[in-house]
Amino acid sequence: MRGVLVTGGSRGIGRAVATAFAEGGDRVAVQYASRREDAEETLRGLPGSGHLLIEADLGEAGAAERVVAEAVHALADTGGVDVLVNNAAVAPSPATRHPVAEVSLAEWRAVWRRMTDVNLLAAADLTWAVARHLIDRGAPGAIVNVGSRGAFRGEPEFPAYGAAKAALHAFGQSMAVALAPHGIAVTSVAPGFVATERQAARLAGPEGERLRQESPFGRVGTPEEIAATVHFLASPAAAWASGTVVDLNGASHLRT
Repeated sequence: MRGVLVTGGSRGIGRAVATAFAEGGDRVAVQYASRREDAEETLRGLPGSGHLLIEADLGEAGAAERVVAEAVHALADTGGVDVLVNNAAVAPSPATRHPVAEVSLAEWRAVWRRMTDVNLLAAADLTWAVARHLIDRGAPGAIVNVGSRGAFRGEPEFPAYGAAKAALHAFGQSMAVALAPHGIAVTSVAPGFVATERQAARLAGPEGERLRQESPFGRVGTPEEIAATVHFLASPAAAWASGTVVDLNGASHLRT
């Protein structure tokens, strides 16, 4: 049994990831920012016992360190945190849309700072805290970052999102090299469009068919498909994949 910290776990990919680890017999700490009811629903649905919720806005100073400290304390009887999944993010939405030709400099700066604080810097702080915890324990572990297809194909209406996710991928590769001597594997996944609760309206509306046709499979991904890969990458069997960025986009965007 391992202790697992999943950020952004109130619904969507985070909920599916937390469920996958719990189904595998691990104990899970689920961080969420504000959706208390959704987070409680996630917690109720996790098989097994000893799981917990941690509320925190990861964009606030000191939040990442506090989240890790709470998770380590709550999961102490398993040894602490063995796996970190950096999933929390400020996602593209009408409220965070910021095409360069349409927004003021003040709006531009506000979105860039918020997305960078949560999508990149919080993940870096969480990684530092979990890595130091594992190193101090002398224990192996795994860190999996949830990036995005947008890091590779570009996000013209959400450039801060694409840039932060690209930086997250690069950060993960740097940490893979830095932490390998300590037995800690670091990988990333880059999902394409995923059918989460947040995207239900878009998929049901006039844009839905276009989104499904981005993939030659004629559909979009599911949270469970992303979670299955995250769960594998965090396993000892996947340690040799450290440094990898795995595309999970149904062949909707190919790169070499």
